[in-house]
Amino acid sequence: MPLELTRRSTAHGVRIELRGDLVHLHTEGLVTTVSELLTQQGRPAELVLDCSGVTAVDSSGLSSLLMIRRMTNAARVPLHLTQRPLRLERMLEVTGTRAYLTAPEEARTASRQSDRTSAASEESIPARKSPPDSSS
Repeated sequence: MPLELTRRSTAHGVRIELRGDLVHLHTEGLVTTVSELLTQQGRPAELVLDCSGVTAVDSSGLSSLLMIRRMTNAARVPLHLTQRPLRLERMLEVTGTRAYLTAPEEARTASRQSDRTSAASEESIPARKSPPDSSS
């Protein structure tokens, strides 16, 4: 089933409703639409992708969502994936991309900062103690 996009202006930005298969044959239109939206004069304050009508998703569909996340990050436009069907939710979970695609930028930045702080305060501990030196 081809992917149909319905674009609606909202009080806070733009909502794009997705209906159909988010698969290799149909993802280019979504990425192009978002790219044009983010590069036009007066870009939206936020972008909502309503996924309630997604009937199938493959690795190309996931790749397009990751590309859109990178584009919205670069444009400093918050991205929200709403009404995610179970098939999409499972793919995000299995691939480890759920937090990256669904967490607000501030939360992801704070998490990365926390990880760096934790890594900076770590100390190396040997996995096992060395046997006592018996040469003396």
